[in-house]
Amino acid sequence: MLVSATNNADRLTEAEVRTAVHEAVEQVDLEGKRVLVIIPDGTRTAPMPLFFRLFQELLGRRVAKLDYLVALGTHPPMDDAALGRLVGVPVSDGRAGASGIFNHRWDLPETFVTLGVLPVAEVEALSKGRLSLDIEVRLNRLLGGPEGPSEYDQLLVCGPVFPHEVAGFSGGNKYFVPGVAGPEIINLTHWLGALLTSRDIIGVVDTPVRRMIDRAASLISTPATCIALVMRGDALHGVFGGTMDEAWRAATELSAELNIVYVERPFRRVLSVMPEMYDDLWTAAKGMYKLEPAVADGGEVVIYAPHISEVSYVHGKLIDEVGYHVRDYFLEQWDRFRDYPWGVLAHSTHLRGAGTYEGGIERPRIQVTLATGIPRDRCTAIGLGYMDPATVDPDQWAAREEEDVLLVERAGELLYRVKDHR
Repeated sequence: MLVSATNNADRLTEAEVRTAVHEAVEQVDLEGKRVLVIIPDGTRTAPMPLFFRLFQELLGRRVAKLDYLVALGTHPPMDDAALGRLVGVPVSDGRAGASGIFNHRWDLPETFVTLGVLPVAEVEALSKGRLSLDIEVRLNRLLGGPEGPSEYDQLLVCGPVFPHEVAGFSGGNKYFVPGVAGPEIINLTHWLGALLTSRDIIGVVDTPVRRMIDRAASLISTPATCIALVMRGDALHGVFGGTMDEAWRAATELSAELNIVYVERPFRRVLSVMPEMYDDLWTAAKGMYKLEPAVADGGEVVIYAPHISEVSYVHGKLIDEVGYHVRDYFLEQWDRFRDYPWGVLAHSTHLRGAGTYEGGIERPRIQVTLATGIPRDRCTAIGLGYMDPATVDPDQWAAREEEDVLLVERAGELLYRVKDHR
C-alpha cells in the first residue's frame, strides 16, 4: 500500500513527515531485523538529517541492526566530516552511534558480489537494439547475493526524485544501479542514456535506461522498500512510501509538477549558477543538462561556479584525454574510443549536448562555456568555452527574459523545457 504526504504549495511539516515515515515502515515487519538504508550523497538536495533522526527514533529500538550505505555511484568517497554533515550527527570511523555509515566503493573489487548476467539478447531488447553484449551485474555485497546471504534482512531506499539526464528521473531502483553498482552496469546504462541523448530522455518516466536499471535491480534477493522524496529547492514537498516501483512512480508525478519549468520559447543565453554542493564539473554539469532543452540553436549555456577548480576528482585524467564532444564524434570513431569507460564518454556527450559530426567536422548545437576556477587553457583543451568568473555579475543577467537571456539561480535540479515539448 502506498503511503504519502504531499503539499504542492508549501513544505511539509516535520510532524507530517514523521507520520508518513512511521506509516511506511509499519507496513514492513522489521521487528528484530537487520536493516540497511540506502541514501544519497551530498550532491542531492534532501533533508537527510531529518530522515536519519526519524529512522533512529522509529527503528533504532525495534531492529537488531540499522546501518546506512551512501549510493555514491562513481563519486568520491565521503570522509567522516562530510558524512556527519550528510546525516546531521558526528561520524567517527564511519560510525554514528550504533549505526555504520558506509561509502560505496565502486573502485574496489572486494566491494562487489555478482548477482547475475544480463545476456546479449536481453540487453538488445532492453536497449531497443542500440547495445549488443552480455553484461555482468555486480552490486555492493552488503545487499547480499548468490555467494552468500546478506548481512541484512531488509533494504530501505530513501532519497529524492528529480528529472535525470540518464534515467529520465532519478530515485527508486537507481539507488541500486548505478548507486551501489559495479562499473560494468554503470558504464552500460550511462552510455545507453548518451545514445538516446540527454535532451530526449530527461524528464521522461519510462525509458530504456530505466527498464534496464529495473531489470538489473530485480536480481536483488533481499526485500526492499522505498521512501521517495520530492523537493523544490530546499523544501520537502512530498514523501511517498511503498514498494520500489509504486513509491518512485508516485514521486515522479509530483516531481514533474514541481521540478519541470515550462517556458514559452527557447533562450539565446543562459547563466546556470551552481551551488557549492557541486564541487567539480562532473557534478556541476547538471547546470547544462537541465537547461539544454530550453536553449535555442546556436545559443549558449554558461556554467557559473567560481568555487570549482577541477573537471572531475575521479575521472579528470580521462576527460583530459577524450575531451567534451557530441555523441556522433565518438560513434564515428568508435574504434578509437570504445575502450574508454563508457560512463566517461556518456558524461562528455551529456555536457557537450546535441550536435553532428560529419566529414571530420564537429558541430555542436549550442555553446557550453565555463565561468569557473578551471583555467582557460584547460577549458580550450577539453573543447569548452572559457569566461573569467570575475567578470560575471549574475545581477546583470536577471530579468532579461524578453531579450532571450535567462538567469537560473541554484541550477542543477530544475529542468527547463519549452512548452511545445511535452
